Amino acid sequence: MKKALFIFLGFIFLYSCKNETLKENVSLSTDYTQYVNPLIGTSKMGHVNPGATAPFGMVQLSPQTNFEVMYLEDGSYNAETYEYCAGYQFHDSTILGFAHTSFSGTGHSDLGDFLVMPTTGELVLEPQETEDGRKGFYSVFSHDSEEASPGYYKVDLASYNIKAEMTASERVGFHKYTFPESDDAHIILDMIYNIYYHDNKNVWTFIRVENDSLVTGYRQTKGWARTRTVFFAMQFSKPFKSYGYKKYNKETYNGFYRRFNETENFPEMAGKELRAYFNFNTEEGEEIKIKFALSPVGTNGALKNLKAEIPCWDFEKTRQETKAKWNKELSVIEAEMLTEGDMVNFYTAMYHACLSPIIYEDVDGQYRGLDQNIYISDGFTNYTVFSLWDTYRALHPLYNFIRPDRNNDMIKSMLAHYDQSVHHMLPIWSHYANENWCMIGYHAVSVLADAMVKNVGDFDREHALRASVNTANVRYFDGLGYYIDYHYVPDDLSHSSVSKTLEYAYDDWCIAQMAKQLGDTETEAKYLKRSEYFNNVYDPRICFMRPKMSDGTFRKNFDPMDTQGQGFIEGNAWNYGLYIPQDIDKMISMMGGKERFTLHLDSLFTIDIADKYIENTEDITRDGIIGNYVHGNEPGHHIPYLYNWTGHPEKTQERIRMILETMYKPEVEGLCGNDDAGQMSAWYIFSSLGFYPVLPGSTDYALGSPLVIEAEIHLKNGKTLIIKANNQSKENVYVKNVSINGRKLDGLNITHQDIINGGEFVFEMSDQSGNL
Repeated sequence: MKKALFIFLGFIFLYSCKNETLKENVSLSTDYTQYVNPLIGTSKMGHVNPGATAPFGMVQLSPQTNFEVMYLEDGSYNAETYEYCAGYQFHDSTILGFAHTSFSGTGHSDLGDFLVMPTTGELVLEPQETEDGRKGFYSVFSHDSEEASPGYYKVDLASYNIKAEMTASERVGFHKYTFPESDDAHIILDMIYNIYYHDNKNVWTFIRVENDSLVTGYRQTKGWARTRTVFFAMQFSKPFKSYGYKKYNKETYNGFYRRFNETENFPEMAGKELRAYFNFNTEEGEEIKIKFALSPVGTNGALKNLKAEIPCWDFEKTRQETKAKWNKELSVIEAEMLTEGDMVNFYTAMYHACLSPIIYEDVDGQYRGLDQNIYISDGFTNYTVFSLWDTYRALHPLYNFIRPDRNNDMIKSMLAHYDQSVHHMLPIWSHYANENWCMIGYHAVSVLADAMVKNVGDFDREHALRASVNTANVRYFDGLGYYIDYHYVPDDLSHSSVSKTLEYAYDDWCIAQMAKQLGDTETEAKYLKRSEYFNNVYDPRICFMRPKMSDGTFRKNFDPMDTQGQGFIEGNAWNYGLYIPQDIDKMISMMGGKERFTLHLDSLFTIDIADKYIENTEDITRDGIIGNYVHGNEPGHHIPYLYNWTGHPEKTQERIRMILETMYKPEVEGLCGNDDAGQMSAWYIFSSLGFYPVLPGSTDYALGSPLVIEAEIHLKNGKTLIIKANNQSKENVYVKNVSINGRKLDGLNITHQDIINGGEFVFEMSDQSGNL
C-alpha cells in the first residue's frame, strides 16, 4: 500500500503539464476576487452554494443547512426539496456538515456527496434529530461568523466551539477545523446524506480504513443520474484514536462477516446507508485538517489526485493558489462599472459562469464514460454537467468569446458522450457519466454549430455533423418521431408540444449551419426545411403559438397566459411563443408586422400576470417577473433584444438596463431565478458589455445598452478588445451610436470577427433616444 501511495507522486509532473492555464497576457494588478460574493443567490431561487471550489472544479466543498426528503410519507412530492437544490439556504441557522459536490443554480438536483461534520461531546450520528428526540449532530451558526470568497469558506460551528474553514483545488477539498480542548472530539462521515434524497437513492456505500489517518471508499447512487459512482480518498493530518460506524439499512444477508464486530475499529464498512465516525483527543486551538479527494474512476485515482494537487498540509498555500486561479479567470475581463454594487454583480456573475461544466477526469486523464467504462482523454480535458437547455443560449457563446479553449474541450467531451451513447445521441442534460434526459430539445447541436461558425476549436467537424444528424433522428426521444412525421409535435401525443416544436426547429437550423460550413448542401436543405416547422403551431386567429392536435386542429381550452399545461414547458405562449431566433423577421411578419409586434412586446413587459398562472410552476416566481415577461427562466432571455428587429432599438436599450438594475442585485436574494449552471449570469455579462447572442449558431450579436464604463477583454488569441461607454451614467441608457476602431457601425449587430479582431468598441451614451 505504501508503495502504491508513493508512486502517485510521479503523476504530479503529468498533471502540471496538462493543467489548463490562461494566457499570461492578463494583468493581475487588481484583485478581482474582492468583488465576488458567493453568497449572492443563496436565498430563495438562486440555488447557488457559497462553498469553496476552484474554477470548473470537480469539488464544490460547501455547507449543507438542511435535509429534506424528496417524497413525503404518503408518496407525494415534497415541495420543500426544491429550495435545497444546492443544499444551502441563507435563511437557515443550522449546518449539518460540509459536502463535496453540488450543482450551481439548477432547478432540479442530485449530488451532496460525502458529508463531513466535526463535533465534540457525546457521539451523535443522526444529523437532525435522534430516534429518541434528542438534538442531532448539526450545529447552529451565525452569518456574522460566515465568510465566503472564491476558493474559501469559513464559519463558526457555535454548538461545538469549532471554527471550520474550507478551500479546494480542482479535485481535492481541504478542510481545517480548529477544536477546543476535548477528550471526545469526532469527525463524522455521513454516507447517507444526499441532495434530493429518497429511500432508494443510495445503492451501495463502501469504506476502507487503510491506516490510522487514511480512509478510502465510494458511493453509488440512483437519483437524477441513474447510475452514479463517486470514489474518494480522505487523509487526516492527525491519527484518529478509534473509529466505527452505524448502519441504517436492514441487512438481509451478511455472509460470514457476521463473525466480526464490524461497528467498532473494523477496517471495512459496507452497506446501503451508513455513517462513520473517527475519534480524537484535542488540545485547545488544535487544528485537524482533512484532504478529501474525489475521482470518477476509483480510489487509486482519488489518491493520485490528492498527491498531485495538494501534496502538503499548507492550508493557506492552497487557498492562495486557488484564489490566484480565480483571479486569472476573472481578469479575462477587466471592467470598470458605475458603482461598487455593479462591480460585485459583474464579477459574481463571472464567478458563477466558471463553476460548471466541471472537470470530470483524474490527473492522469482517466474518466468514467457514459457506458460506465474507463477511458483516457486524448487531446482534451473531459467535462461533465451539461445543462444544455439553459446554457446553449449564452454560457457556451460566452466561452467561445472568452474561453474558446475550454469550450473546445467541452465539445470534445460531448462528442465522447455521443460515441459512448447506446442511443447514438449527443448529451441532452448530462452529469457524472449519466444522461438524465431533463428538459427538451437536442441543444448540444447549438453548442457545436456556434463553435463551428465562429471557427472555435480543433474538434472533428464531420464527426460533429454526423453526431448532430443522428441525434436529430432518434424517433423515440421525447416526441421527436412525431415531429418528423407531422412536422410539429402533436399535443395529444407528447407534452410541452409547442416548446418542443420551437426548440427542435431551432436545433435543426443549427444543423443546417453546420452542413453549410462543410459544403453538404443536401443536409443543409433538409434541415433548413425542418427549421420552418414552427409555422405549423402558429394560430393566426389569436396571433399566438398554440398546441396542435394530431388531427390537425388546434387545442381547445387554451390560455396563452398560463404557464402550466398549455403546451409550453416552464413558460407560456406570451414568452415562449416568441422563440424563433432563426427567423425573427418571419416571426414578426406572421404576428402582424413590426408595429403590432412592438405593441405585443410592450404588453409583455407591462401587463401583470396573475398568481394563478404561475403558482403550479416551481421554476417561475414573482421575483423574476416584469409584467408578464419572465427573466427568471431561460426561454425569454432573448426577448428584450427583439425590439431591434422592429425599428425600436431604444426600447431594447431601456429594457436591458432595467433588467440589469432590477433583476440582479449585490445581496443574498440578488438572483431573480435559478442561475441555471451559469446561464443567468452569462446573460448579465454579455448585456453589461453591450451585446448578446440572440442567435447562437450565427456570428452575429445584437446590440443593447452597456452597463460598463469601460472593459478590457483579454482574448485567447492574444489580442485585446476594449469597450468604452462614453458619457455613461444610470440615466444615460440610450446608445446614440457605436464605432468599431473608429468606424461608425451601420446596423444593430456586431460580428464575432469584430470581437476577436480586438481593438476598440465605443458606445456614445445619452439620456435621449438616438438614431442608432
